[in-house]
Amino acid sequence: MLERDGYPPGVPCWVDTGQPDPEAAVGFYGDLFGWEFTDRMAAGSPGRYFVAQLRGRDVAAVGSQPGAAPPTPVWNTYIWVDGTDDVVARVKNAGGSALMEPFDVLDAGRMGVFSDPSGAVFRVWQANKHRGAQLVNEPGTWNWSTLNSRDPEGSKAFYAAVFGWEAATVNLGEGDVTMWRVPGYAEFLEVSDPDLRRRQALAGAPEGFEDAIAWMVPLTTDQPQEDVPSHWSVTFAVDDTDAIAERATALGGKVRVPPFDAAFARSAVLGDPQGAVFSVSKFKPQQPA
Repeated sequence: MLERDGYPPGVPCWVDTGQPDPEAAVGFYGDLFGWEFTDRMAAGSPGRYFVAQLRGRDVAAVGSQPGAAPPTPVWNTYIWVDGTDDVVARVKNAGGSALMEPFDVLDAGRMGVFSDPSGAVFRVWQANKHRGAQLVNEPGTWNWSTLNSRDPEGSKAFYAAVFGWEAATVNLGEGDVTMWRVPGYAEFLEVSDPDLRRRQALAGAPEGFEDAIAWMVPLTTDQPQEDVPSHWSVTFAVDDTDAIAERATALGGKVRVPPFDAAFARSAVLGDPQGAVFSVSKFKPQQPA
């Protein structure tokens, strides 16, 4: 099942982007993914927060860019927690920083903004009425978040200390990557999707994938953009990677990395007209040898 109603602690649960011109971004993403938007901010609020829906389910959001935000907009990843205030000490003790101390977001929930020791920014979410993405892993919805790290070993220690994540190294055909796992996540998913493990096995998923919640790839100094800091990025599932890349260009976006084939997907890296970068991916089951 691709529908969700809440997440276990430590599991990424939501993505959004703050944009200088949120209305323009709504037009771009609505045309690109078929999203329908509703502004969830109270009347008279200075900012906007447009929640995107697909088939009537919340999938992502586009909001106003805060004044202290970086000049180029980004896609943000939120991690579900039982208590945002409890995370502050764990982050600081593990060498991270609190960029925005926890605060209430109307009656939706409570959030905080943090960075890991290498500078990658993430957000945490303590749910009230907003319980994260309600539809995932189908075309037009959020698929994965990935930590692009300048210090993979340091990142492993940090996220283990803060969220209890386990790091498993896997090779999907293009070199080693790290699969972040939350032990027991599969049991949570199997309540509504009892066929989960069998289906993943048929698709050739790596060992332990049933508990996977995110990925990590290293950023090395010999890469062309060696000045790019550690950061989190997001990937959306699509039904045709090449067609989506063409559509993004027609809508004023950019193709940062043209469509390419990987072990389990055909992917591309795109940019929206205001500069936020995101990936799209069409799942391809692994073919038997």
